[in-house]
Amino acid sequence: MKKRFIVINEEFTCKNCGHKNVPLKGSCRNHCNKCLYSLHVDKKTPGDRESKCGGLMKPVQLEHSGKKGFIIIHHCEKCKKEIRNKVAPDDNQESLRNLSSRVNS
Repeated sequence: MKKRFIVINEEFTCKNCGHKNVPLKGSCRNHCNKCLYSLHVDKKTPGDRESKCGGLMKPVQLEHSGKKGFIIIHHCEKCKKEIRNKVAPDDNQESLRNLSSRVNS
């Protein structure tokens, strides 16, 4: 049985850069809007908070999806899992440009 997306949209402080992230209007924030890092907290479904890993998720690639727009590929520095996350409207444009210019990180 497929689990459903669990809506969690709360303020958090980035574990990578220390930036205070406010809730995202109209959606859920799952990565830092300054440095684009995330945390490996979900296991199977966004918002489930069932992962015991807790590793930093490094943004490694930017892709474009016809349906969802731009997608950040995050790679867990601890367990190596990859997770795809939509770019948020208030994500730092310089960080996105730097990510899009990477060939392989």
